[in-house]
Amino acid sequence: MPTVVTDDSVTLSYIDEGTGPAVVLVAGFCAPASTWALQQKALVANGYRVLALDRRGHGTSEAPTHGASMERHGRDVANFLSEVSVDEAVLIGGSMGASTVWSYVSQFGTDRVRAIVSVDQTPKMANSADWANGFYGLTESNRTTFFDNGIPDTGHGRPQWKSVPSLVKLVLALRTMPKMASPDTPPMKALLADHAAQDWRATIAGIDRPYLMVAGRDSQFWPAAHASESVDLNPLGRSVVLENCGHAANMDRPKEFNAAMLEFLDSIE
Repeated sequence: MPTVVTDDSVTLSYIDEGTGPAVVLVAGFCAPASTWALQQKALVANGYRVLALDRRGHGTSEAPTHGASMERHGRDVANFLSEVSVDEAVLIGGSMGASTVWSYVSQFGTDRVRAIVSVDQTPKMANSADWANGFYGLTESNRTTFFDNGIPDTGHGRPQWKSVPSLVKLVLALRTMPKMASPDTPPMKALLADHAAQDWRATIAGIDRPYLMVAGRDSQFWPAAHASESVDLNPLGRSVVLENCGHAANMDRPKEFNAAMLEFLDSIE
């Protein structure tokens, strides 16, 4: 895999395939860039250049002890776009990858952004009086300790066993099992805790580019209503809910997700 070096001397790996308008894919917590394999194939076939980034601590990128924050991960995206000389891209983030995209936009604006796709990521993790679409059971009062023992079983959404056939399709496409990062290292725990503290609603409300919020109807982590309510923040937004789909929407329902993604991309040409 090719690499770039960030402005704090961390080496990041990425996938680069295809030609045409650039689409940058950013995977979620612990997930490598290779988990986008089924989207990568569809995008390349439809005339796009695909750049899938392994965030620091993920995939084959370097895993330093520093930089475990959403602010730094957003800055890494800025460094990445600059290093690969991409002046305009559609940014697609899954789960925490979507929050990484919002972090980038909040810091650097939209000069390099054509559009954004968020894949089953609520813009505010903690539930509050004005936001009921956060992580199930997470509030400001328990936020600092909520993930101390990892990501809890919420008792909501699609049973994990129903995602096995989709995982098999991904493994067959990759010819190997995607290597997930350990969530138990101090930097990864710090990153998850920082993620839980963020609220991207103001960033979404102020964005001047089209964006698509994708939700899994049966997400294990938060209500699907986060997508439509995020669209209420800005007239440039659109939302879609994938039925019979859990949190990992691009893997649970790759055919349906790819159709929604490509339809959105076609609409912004």
